[in-house]
Amino acid sequence: MKKITTILLGVVLLFSSFNLPTYKMAKVKYAGGGDWYGDRTALPNLIKFCNDNLKTNFQLQDEIVEVGSAELFNYPFVFLTGHGNVLFSDQEVQNLRKYLIGGGFLHIDDNYGLDPFIRREMKRVFPELDFVELPINHAVFHQKFDFANGLPKVHEHDGKRPQGFGLIFKGRLVCFYTYECDLGNGWEDYGTYPNDTQETRQKALKMGANLIQYVLTQ
Repeated sequence: MKKITTILLGVVLLFSSFNLPTYKMAKVKYAGGGDWYGDRTALPNLIKFCNDNLKTNFQLQDEIVEVGSAELFNYPFVFLTGHGNVLFSDQEVQNLRKYLIGGGFLHIDDNYGLDPFIRREMKRVFPELDFVELPINHAVFHQKFDFANGLPKVHEHDGKRPQGFGLIFKGRLVCFYTYECDLGNGWEDYGTYPNDTQETRQKALKMGANLIQYVLTQ
């Protein structure tokens, strides 16, 4: 009887392991005073949307990772957002570069006011690269969901069109930077921003899912 019980327990553990998460997502914590902790419900909602619609197997709760941490390499996709200053140490610059060159992916979402600081710091990470605007026929806009006009607009600030910029290292998109868009805001719980519509939120989540699918299949 003891032997049978041991075998049954092993079978249960084997099958339960099939439900273990394959991937995790993380929000990047950085220095400089900017509100890295914004968009609190964004990643959990994006994770659920991807698991439901792309059949991915992400851990349901997002995590927090520091730029210079070895833990950064545990995530295929990390998300950085905020309104203000960003400051990387020299060690963080090297760690982030190593992560991105080694196969990792960074999505930066300007919540309004991040632009001059993140451009400065990413230039330290990749001195040889410049952000280039991705054309509307780029594959990131045409994954499971088709965005014929490119990046969708979530929130209005200065009347500018939304733009998706990329850092491309040896032919591979390693960083996607969404500007004048507020894509991460669109992933948050419905009702977080009173003027948002379900239609806008769905567009944001679909664009986020496209990004995840691109990252996992490129």
